[in-house]
Amino acid sequence: MELTVVGSAGSFPSADSPCSCYLVQADGFTLVVDLGNGALGALQKYIGLYDVDAVLLSHLHADHCVDMCAYYVARNYRFEGCPDPVPVYGPTGTAERLARAYDMDEQPGMKEVFDFRTLSDGSFELGPLTISAARVAHPVEAYAFRITHAGRSFVYTGDTGPCEQLVTLSQGVDLLLSEAAYTYGKEEFADVHLNGRQAGELARRAGAGRLVLTHIPVWTDPQRNASDAAVEYSGPVELARPGAVYTF
Repeated sequence: MELTVVGSAGSFPSADSPCSCYLVQADGFTLVVDLGNGALGALQKYIGLYDVDAVLLSHLHADHCVDMCAYYVARNYRFEGCPDPVPVYGPTGTAERLARAYDMDEQPGMKEVFDFRTLSDGSFELGPLTISAARVAHPVEAYAFRITHAGRSFVYTGDTGPCEQLVTLSQGVDLLLSEAAYTYGKEEFADVHLNGRQAGELARRAGAGRLVLTHIPVWTDPQRNASDAAVEYSGPVELARPGAVYTF
């Protein structure tokens, strides 16, 4: 299994990175996890627009899903004709949310281009991958994912505040791809985001083999968050960078 960071910026694109988007490939199967602002353009550095087998959306904030509107255009108006609908797994109301974002009627909306499927807590098979979804602490319906292939796995937290279900989901994971949008000692809002120290605590409690911090907005110092994480977690800590590839 190979994980490629396409975009890692939090809240809005930075000068160096689109918003959240991650590419997972295994045994010829291609999964896109989140497709935030600016991500569709960057995604084309790594795969063709029509080589995606499925899309997984952690939640419906724009910095995680809004480029699905651009992807609709790319598929629907393809000169050779629209490809078969690609499965899109997302929270309740994903089809309606994206139709509103594109200012189109909700029926049929984008349903002729995307095969929308509703997420819930639990596990399912997606090609050669096993996806385990857990609802996490965020102001809207949001999920973290554990993605497993051939006995190796990583967890992507999506957007979340600290919660026990995230610790359970992450137990013994090879790589923890954790958001760290807040700065320790600065933002104190509950059930929204993690800070660097909380991400480190999560990695320590879960026994993760490696911690990669992502979803860091431009107003947050990434190096400070990495240092804060290292206070709690003694394993490898690094920052997600567009183009970084992790192989399991």
